[in-house]
Amino acid sequence: MQELKDKIVVISGALGDIGLAIATAYLKEQAIVVLSDIVPLDEAEDKLIQLKDAGGRFEYKCLNVSDHKEVEVFINEVEAKYGKIDHCVANAARVTIKDFKTLSPEEWSLEMRVNVDGAFYFANFAAKSMVEKEVKGSIVFLGSWAAHAVHQNLPAYSVSKSAVRMINQTMALEYAANGIRVNEIAPGYVNAGLSKTVWSELPEQKSVAQSKVPLGKIMEAEEVAAQVLWLNSSQCQHVTGSTFLMDGGLSLLRP
Repeated sequence: MQELKDKIVVISGALGDIGLAIATAYLKEQAIVVLSDIVPLDEAEDKLIQLKDAGGRFEYKCLNVSDHKEVEVFINEVEAKYGKIDHCVANAARVTIKDFKTLSPEEWSLEMRVNVDGAFYFANFAAKSMVEKEVKGSIVFLGSWAAHAVHQNLPAYSVSKSAVRMINQTMALEYAANGIRVNEIAPGYVNAGLSKTVWSELPEQKSVAQSKVPLGKIMEAEEVAAQVLWLNSSQCQHVTGSTFLMDGGLSLLRP
């Protein structure tokens, strides 16, 4: 993947397990990565340390993706400093584990602002930068198999990821004329984020989840990252508007 050398990459939600794995994978290919997350810089240092040995150049900026003004400033600053943006990974998301009976209006609203509005702001401002600089770039949304499979205790998250899937498709169609590809990665069970925390405390729950996967495996964040880089590479130069489903066959069990 020498083609990724010196590519300018922006990632939202970059301090989570998957975000850090994506950043690490890009840095190992000698890309220049600008990470963003809602965590202030002084609190992010501990997580950023693990990127030091990956190679490449990176910097971190605190960013609230649900604020379109902040996102626009972020994208403009990256463009001003590096001259362009080649790859955009819209990864920032939050999840509330509650059913409709217990989910509050505030929790619903926050999840939509981060997962839907934030994904749109981050990807679309990046896409407009690509158009202005005539960059035939690539955008990937971190989606989920929950976008098409009902999860009773994740209604807000599932609805938000369904919306992201449509954002992916409509953006792909609009920006295709500019040579910009837009796609979605939709993982199933990943040993990352909230799941990783729960499974570390309750390993029996991880075994239960793993037993439900037809392929019998739980993904690691690094495996998701590898697919993000592949989808953003020239090996997928004819792929746009697609959802790359990697759920070990879980969706095959759903009606």
